[in-house]
Amino acid sequence: MFNNKEAFKQVFTELLVSRLGKGLEEATAEDAYKILGGMIREFVGSQWAASNRTYRDTKQKQVYYFSMEFLIGRLLGANLLNLGLLDIVRSGLKELGWELEELEEQEPDAGLGNGGLGRLAACFLDSLASLSYAGHGCGIRYRYGLFEQRIMDGEQVELPDNWLRDGNVWEERRADKAVEISFWGRVEISERDGKTVFDTVEDERILAVPYDMPVIGYGESQVNTLRLWSAEATVDSAAIRLSHQSGYYRYLEYARQVESISEFLYPDDKSYEGKLLRLKQQYFLCSAGVQSILRTFDKLGLPYRELPEHAAIHINDTHPTLVIPELIRILIDDKGLGWDEAWEVAHRTVSYTNHTLMSEALEKWPAGMVRELLPRIYMIIEEMNKRFCGMLLARYPQQMERISELAIIEGDQIRMANLAAWGSYHINGVAGLHTELLKTDVMKHHYELYPERFSNKTNGITHRRWLIHSNPGLTRLISSAIGTEWINDPLALRELEAYKRDAAFQERLMRIKQDNKRRLADFIAARQGVRVDPDSLFDVHVKRLHGYKRQLLNILRVMHDYNEMKERPTVPRVPRTVIFGAKAAPGYDLAKSIIQLIHAVADVINRDPEVNDKLRVLFLENYSVSLAEKIIPAADVSEQISTAGKEASGTGNMKFMMNGALTIGTLDGANVEMYRMIGEEHMFLFGLRAEEVLELSRSGGYFARACYDQDTRIARVLDQLAYPSPFSRHGRPFGRILQALLDHNDEYFVLKDFHAYLTAQAAVEKAYVNPRRWAESAIVNIAHSGRFSSDCTIARYASEIWRVLPVKKG
Repeated sequence: MFNNKEAFKQVFTELLVSRLGKGLEEATAEDAYKILGGMIREFVGSQWAASNRTYRDTKQKQVYYFSMEFLIGRLLGANLLNLGLLDIVRSGLKELGWELEELEEQEPDAGLGNGGLGRLAACFLDSLASLSYAGHGCGIRYRYGLFEQRIMDGEQVELPDNWLRDGNVWEERRADKAVEISFWGRVEISERDGKTVFDTVEDERILAVPYDMPVIGYGESQVNTLRLWSAEATVDSAAIRLSHQSGYYRYLEYARQVESISEFLYPDDKSYEGKLLRLKQQYFLCSAGVQSILRTFDKLGLPYRELPEHAAIHINDTHPTLVIPELIRILIDDKGLGWDEAWEVAHRTVSYTNHTLMSEALEKWPAGMVRELLPRIYMIIEEMNKRFCGMLLARYPQQMERISELAIIEGDQIRMANLAAWGSYHINGVAGLHTELLKTDVMKHHYELYPERFSNKTNGITHRRWLIHSNPGLTRLISSAIGTEWINDPLALRELEAYKRDAAFQERLMRIKQDNKRRLADFIAARQGVRVDPDSLFDVHVKRLHGYKRQLLNILRVMHDYNEMKERPTVPRVPRTVIFGAKAAPGYDLAKSIIQLIHAVADVINRDPEVNDKLRVLFLENYSVSLAEKIIPAADVSEQISTAGKEASGTGNMKFMMNGALTIGTLDGANVEMYRMIGEEHMFLFGLRAEEVLELSRSGGYFARACYDQDTRIARVLDQLAYPSPFSRHGRPFGRILQALLDHNDEYFVLKDFHAYLTAQAAVEKAYVNPRRWAESAIVNIAHSGRFSSDCTIARYASEIWRVLPVKKG
């Protein structure tokens, strides 16, 4: 369509007129974004078709990555970067009177995820395409996503995230590839031609309609597909009769219930109805995706026993675990395979990533609910459990407790992690510590049963999004020093080690950091009307809000610092801007109380003229990928302070590291690997180790009230959570937080780590006043961050789990 600036300008201008009937002088930024997005979408269409044709003609083995979340962020800038068109388009737009960044701001963040799980999936898709692997995403096209967060009077308010209100320029509806999904009904068993046949009758059928988005690799790579499924009502003869018999409104109600399946991410599962809807979502995704994969495989004309040689299905956490029984169901009921062959094919096709060490996050479903909603699937799970337990009984005849722990069905619960572990040929953790804890604790009995299935694949991030696109100033500096090889080989960033004590390089690096901080300060002023000092230390804590991520520890530390400043105003301190960003799940009351506390503390501190030149506290609402791209390049300090042994990996820690922020954190998740690469001298470690947390939890040897009784600093900040205090000026005590810390014995060891955290923060201040030393540590962090590129991670998945090779060019 265009390969130079003048051609781009001509096509862009012509399309404004032909599609919108507007000239340049009339067009809005939104108009320009839609035209440009459409141009890129058309530009890549031929490459997209060519990639699919290559996969089909060469019978290439393809990876299908199933995830309930794909937090892809804005795509315009990233797609232009990967296509090599960024400079052409930016320059051409500027000559036409537009700034590319203004057009990027018109694109909504796709409401397809919540946190690290979804962002990891998005990074993996980018790396699959950029490394020329045939790998696609399979998810749900949520109409509203999670929610749009607004803060009113210090409280989180959830609004619908209507990201599709103005359409999505990147997607293509594929109505011809829709499939039917079946719920409810009953199973009739009969004999036909000497075979046992299972027919589900009196069921409710709905349509799953795919919307495809191109996943564009960097450079001359592949264009893969993110396929998102939307739930729609079927319009069949029964429905027409229902409408004719004055059942029109009943049909509309049915249609509304169907559409709710793909309406929003993560229904509140506290109620039966919410839990049922979440189960519907998961099966909807799994059935639609598996049917689509088998439809593609059928075109090869090969026997189904060869499916594992042509398709690798990977489930991202336990949410898509129903892929396993659904694949068995289709192979038996629709394709005519026997149980043993269907089981063998499914088992050799599906692999599983575990993302959690927290038992409450390992999904369980009421057996009765599954039996009613998915009767045939329940039969298959029941048969899997029967055969699994039979094998276990033969192996462990005297160990009924072990068998009970491993069973897929126990009492009235179907345990999805057990189903995923037994039904998959490979299980991986997402950081070294996480994988070891899976082996020794969370999935100990599974590991003892089949140790060959387990491996570690530490998470990664795409450096194209989180460095090249988000931090162009730093990108130019790196390339000026070591060349551009690192763009295709991120491990080459290690060459920056040679510059860690280079005064000129250090100065340029810190100047870039200062420019990024100034831009963020301007953004905060425009968005929230608050002025922050870009010369202050930017201390950043942005991630999903959860007890184990310990935003509470951070804000209690801020309260302590404020107390110290008020009591000792003449003590010199490094000016600090503490930035929070996080969403709390709508039903998570403790997390919402922590948001209220952050705002109450910020209100007091930011209004106090005696301290607000030394300390500012901000909460940036509606944290998202696009907001992270503004915050992370500006951060000096990265808060990675989860309770040791609770964070599987983390990816925010990697993004901050890659942008030259120094980590203050526990030895948890990927922080452990970061520490092993760069050493304690280039980060700030504190707190309990994972084994200490585990021992205290098992022995009951931790008493939070003892911390309160023995440490006057802790007692003071906790007393300030009660009313009256400076932080409850609206008459709002924080009893729920006090209850969690003292009455419920501080599940996440906030008070136990409080002293160590203060000591580490003091070390941060001491280091920050030595700019040369700080810059050296920042360079070391950047130099080793290539190890955390998702390109490295995906290469290991491809060779060690999926057994796929890059597609040959030409």
